[in-house]
Amino acid sequence: MELTGKTSLVTGASHGIGKAIALKLASHGSSVAVNYRESANEAAEIVRIISEAGGEALTIKADVADGTAVKEMVRQVIDKWGKIDILVNNAGITRDALLLRMSEQAWDDVLAINLRGAYLCTKHVLPAMTKQRKGRIINMASVAGVTGNAGQANYAASKGGLIAFTRSVAREMGSRNITVNAIAPGFIKTRMTDKLSDEIKSSILSMISLGRFGEPEEIAELVAFLSSDRASYITGQVISIDGGISSS
Repeated sequence: MELTGKTSLVTGASHGIGKAIALKLASHGSSVAVNYRESANEAAEIVRIISEAGGEALTIKADVADGTAVKEMVRQVIDKWGKIDILVNNAGITRDALLLRMSEQAWDDVLAINLRGAYLCTKHVLPAMTKQRKGRIINMASVAGVTGNAGQANYAASKGGLIAFTRSVAREMGSRNITVNAIAPGFIKTRMTDKLSDEIKSSILSMISLGRFGEPEEIAELVAFLSSDRASYITGQVISIDGGISSS
């Protein structure tokens, strides 16, 4: 399998897109560190699935917005497997509200997890990747970070910042053979989309060329590709997976 011998750290991996990514990377042979903040049982279940399939995995509880916790998380992964080849900055939250009604706390919370978290995880993983002169970093952005979205000024700002972060770090680390790319999903079947009303779902589907929400596994497939040697000449890119969504 193409990722045999590789070690991956996936943040926010206890459910949704993160879970699909962790399982996909493991199915391609990578050992996987499953990061979570609150959902210990769900994270443990992912490790059980991977282990029963013959793979290696462990859970690590850490708030990605906490620099000390992130540093310790990276240390645990390296202590366990000796290296980190793949980092997927997937952890993210929403605190939606129109800007006039958005609290400072809602703004700060979203930026802390979605953007500061990616900064901290990347910063602490880079020394190991630089030493081995190879690595793959994949940041989970969003179409909201490209087009903006009413009621999500904080979320869109965090994802737009993540896109700029991706391009900047790709420039910094290219000479070390470390690629940095971002994926911008559209509407994917997760707990967040499950909470939408039927009316809102219908309105969104009318804007999607393929007429359906995406599956987490479809995002995971691209992550696996970008993590592999087949993507060795791709860096600093933002790849949308949105079913052909239109803003009109």
